[in-house]
Amino acid sequence: MEQQQITAWNVKGAVVNGVVQAIDYEKILVQFGSQLLTPRLIERFEKLTGRKAHHYMRRGIFYSHRDFDKILDLYEQGKKFYLYTGRGPSSKSLHAGHMIPFIFCQYLQEAFDVPIVIQMTDDEKFLVNNMTMQEGALCLKNNVKDIIACGFDLKKTFIFSNFRYYSGLLPNILKVNKRLTVNDSNKAFGFSELDCIGKFGFPAVQMVPCFSDSFPHIFGASSSVPCLIPCAIDQDVYFRLLRRVVAPQLKYKKPSLLHSKFFPALQGAQTKMSASVSSSSIFCDDSMEVIEKKIMEGAQCENVDTSDDTKVTNNVVFTYLTFYMEDDQMLDKIKADYSAKLISKMELKKILVTVLQEFFLNFQQKRKTVTDELVEQFMTVREMKFD
Repeated sequence: MEQQQITAWNVKGAVVNGVVQAIDYEKILVQFGSQLLTPRLIERFEKLTGRKAHHYMRRGIFYSHRDFDKILDLYEQGKKFYLYTGRGPSSKSLHAGHMIPFIFCQYLQEAFDVPIVIQMTDDEKFLVNNMTMQEGALCLKNNVKDIIACGFDLKKTFIFSNFRYYSGLLPNILKVNKRLTVNDSNKAFGFSELDCIGKFGFPAVQMVPCFSDSFPHIFGASSSVPCLIPCAIDQDVYFRLLRRVVAPQLKYKKPSLLHSKFFPALQGAQTKMSASVSSSSIFCDDSMEVIEKKIMEGAQCENVDTSDDTKVTNNVVFTYLTFYMEDDQMLDKIKADYSAKLISKMELKKILVTVLQEFFLNFQQKRKTVTDELVEQFMTVREMKFD
């Protein structure tokens, strides 16, 4: 048996008798030492914000957390915090999985009425993916347009390129790097002697946006503004190391986190959707015809048994519906009908095609309104209101 791999750069289910298994999220919870996002916490969120919890929360897509209860305490006390998430621009378009944290963060920005900073790790893609800086710049611009089209509030959103904003991050990068040892990084990230030296220094770059004094144009000189990071659970390693080693030494606040499950590849729940494997992905700029073809011809679809919800995670078509169909009652009916064999596999796929086409057609129309000038506005260092 080969254990499942969940790292910042690789996601793969366990291998048993030569067969790759679906990702075991309960095992990750125990391994990483995070907490389950309970119905009680979700109910408290709804009560405090007056908003119905996003279906990503209701359905356990965002299922794990670190100190989310403390964020709710702050909100209840009328104290401010901010959101932080990011994207590594490695493709000319986001795919359906990349969209998940941005859809959720836009919802949280509205629900909590707080600023958000969005890091574009173009430096990492240069170091790790062997992209040229020119290729990275093109991907970044297109990805930023996709992110803006999710509906973020310009007055409360700062999207930054690491190449472009590095000087703003540098003081905290140096503080973090001075306190991280090679041993710390090797244990957390599994670096080898064959990795380029720049890869060893990158973790600090992804860590420091959760320190508020990295953004003096938003928070002034204050380093005490708390941060909530919604991200896929494979990114937890950065902030786990930060919370354990760096933040206590610097006497900075530990960031809080909300972790999502992975959006699976078309071929199965054994790994996540990847931009580098186009046949595994549905991209935001895919035509309606391409979306239909990818689902009808390439999406894995196994039987769903309502008596065993773990089997739902092994059915890519139904899993995609849990991500992109907002109507709970309709989703429950589809699950029940499919389990009772009242809906065939092909009919289930057709339902998904309709849902995805509706979502991405609407998204593409919004994307057309995002101009180069608007991108520059979101990415320009400017004073932002933070009460």
